[in-house]
Amino acid sequence: MHSQPALLRRLGLADAVFLGLGSMIGAGVFAAFAPAAAAAGTALLIGLALAAIVAFCNATASAQLAAAHPTSGGTYAYGRAELGPWWGFVAGWCFVIGKLASCAAMALTFAAYAAPPGWERPVAVVAVAALAAVNYFGITRTALLTRIIVVFVLMTLAVVVAAGIDAEGIPDVWRGVQVLRTDAVDAGAYGILQSAGLLFFAFAGYARIATLGEEVRDPRRTIPRAIVLSLGIAVGVYGVIALTVLATLGPAGTAVSLAPLADTAASPGWPWAEPLVRVGAAAASLGALLALIAGIGRTSLAMAREDDLPRYFAAVHPRWRVPHRAEVAVALLVIAAVLLVDLRGAIAFSSFGVLIYYFIANVAAWRQAARARLYPRALQALGAAGCVALVVTLPTLGVIVGALVVLVGIGYRAIRLWVQARR
Repeated sequence: MHSQPALLRRLGLADAVFLGLGSMIGAGVFAAFAPAAAAAGTALLIGLALAAIVAFCNATASAQLAAAHPTSGGTYAYGRAELGPWWGFVAGWCFVIGKLASCAAMALTFAAYAAPPGWERPVAVVAVAALAAVNYFGITRTALLTRIIVVFVLMTLAVVVAAGIDAEGIPDVWRGVQVLRTDAVDAGAYGILQSAGLLFFAFAGYARIATLGEEVRDPRRTIPRAIVLSLGIAVGVYGVIALTVLATLGPAGTAVSLAPLADTAASPGWPWAEPLVRVGAAAASLGALLALIAGIGRTSLAMAREDDLPRYFAAVHPRWRVPHRAEVAVALLVIAAVLLVDLRGAIAFSSFGVLIYYFIANVAAWRQAARARLYPRALQALGAAGCVALVVTLPTLGVIVGALVVLVGIGYRAIRLWVQARR
């Protein structure tokens, strides 16, 4: 393994922030509001706040761990270092399977906005293959394309907000929140927590920053700052968009809409806005997919280095300095998922894997020594409890399938260790 080329530290603070935003702005804004509205109506705003609190706790845990362990692999590496190999394996396995589902969700979201009816899955497959090729040729290309996509998407979201205000007016937007109390009672604690679990899917992009620990300059300083900055920006964007969409379409209209932001833009009679928003949604989904593929490839690289995945995937390309074998495998698995799953199922399955991953991150950060501590333990306790609360209220099928896949991973590692011990 020592003969393998090293990854290069090419990314600064702005690059890391944009990669985090590219993963977050696109996942939630264009994919998660409809199922969250179906679960809780207008009370998804409470779910959004809860998801943001849990995400903040998880982000501070990831930032603290990243400062102490500036290497590729994210919580896989942190769990191994702070808790032991089994904890690290479960975190890495949950990240890989959860984010593979996220990739499928983003590819399907892109196709829902960009493809003609009946061509969604073939277009999604082409998108995965094209972005895997971009990642193959180096992380700086990934960072540059992500910057372009994020700027365009933020401009598109500004059009959505302007359209919603034009349709309803600012006073009506705020009056629309008055139904929140009624919807909160109707949805109950379970419905609100389920909406929070689905919306948490939107905030998981900051993990991508931590997985790039070997490619960020001055990682002990840059990664914690980039995680908190990107999450703060994303929370603000989601809050504004959620208010606008709910006020314009209403909770029932949001729940049944296949493209709620495009429908919001079209409602005031701006004929040019809907196609623009569809292009923006497609671009946002591509940005999230691009960063997701990069993050899964780096975690797979870290796991292969420790034999928790086949050693074949530990290779780094001698010219492009990327984990090229891992990224090709990721692309093939995502294509398979695109052909087999639906969007809502992918979101629930992804949220399950990611919440387990961050539960382990919080436990690992709790165990860190005082000299490595950047944030109080209370945040890590709240983050771990929040992850457990959200994961048990996800749609039942997503929880069952997620638990089975985790057990498959544990069985795989147990068999491998048993075979090694008998040699």
